[in-house]
Amino acid sequence: MGRTPVGQTRRKVFAFVRQRLLAGHPPTVREVQEALGFRAVQTARQHLEALVSAGQLVGARGRSRGYRLPDTPAPVVPVPLLGRVPAGPLDTAVEDLEGYIPVQPRGGDEELFALRVQGLSMRDAGILPGDVVVIRRQPTARNGEIVVARLGDEATVKRLRIRRGRVELHPENPEFSIIVPDPEELEILGKVVELRRTLG
Repeated sequence: MGRTPVGQTRRKVFAFVRQRLLAGHPPTVREVQEALGFRAVQTARQHLEALVSAGQLVGARGRSRGYRLPDTPAPVVPVPLLGRVPAGPLDTAVEDLEGYIPVQPRGGDEELFALRVQGLSMRDAGILPGDVVVIRRQPTARNGEIVVARLGDEATVKRLRIRRGRVELHPENPEFSIIVPDPEELEILGKVVELRRTLG
């Protein structure tokens, strides 16, 4: 008995995944392997990645059930709103769960949290008092990115600048001073990836 052509097998993989997605039950790679009778889970993964490359599926790395159809939006996840962060003079960091906000994540394995902004130091970047910033938790950031940083027990939202190998935290308001933290005290909590504002 000859081998099934690759194209035909891939069509079967797509049909199975599409049926599961439309039913609201995204399959894992192992479930695809078992349903199609592949000997190795890697074979199922190769077919799925080929379908992603062909634009028939959209994949989210790091998620066991991360495949979806291109015309369906990524799932919305609840992100914790953890109190406030100063955008002005440094102030004691407050982590007090206020509730959750719905966010559509950009990546499969990112950890998100949100903070409510106080102060005017990021005014010229469009970040105002009362705004909610969504932060992707990460210990580093690139030059020029807006971050939430902690210095000891104090936290702030600022633009990260690296000058001559030294980290500086820049406001976006000329009325506020640049912060040049002690490297031993500085901790990058994450990068700001989204801004929410309620009008009225």
